[in-house]
Amino acid sequence: MDPNLHQKQGINHMNKVLGYAPFVAEGRAATVHLTPEDWHVVADTLFAMDTPREMLPDAIQEFGLTNENQSISFKTVDYDITVDKL
Repeated sequence: MDPNLHQKQGINHMNKVLGYAPFVAEGRAATVHLTPEDWHVVADTLFAMDTPREMLPDAIQEFGLTNENQSISFKTVDYDITVDKL
């Protein structure tokens, strides 16, 4: 299955979050902010579009929603990343 444009954008945003997290990390914890629009693209890609796991960045071991569904969490080998809206 090839990703559609929305999924490609979501995956691109996830890769940017993963790349930026080391710069803002305090120990394992990192918080990265996205615009509300970009945050929703990532959320759609992860939770609403049945995106196959193999399409997601390999570094993401686990993901979910936190903070009453207002934050996305990514767990990687090195970081616990929270993705919030600006």
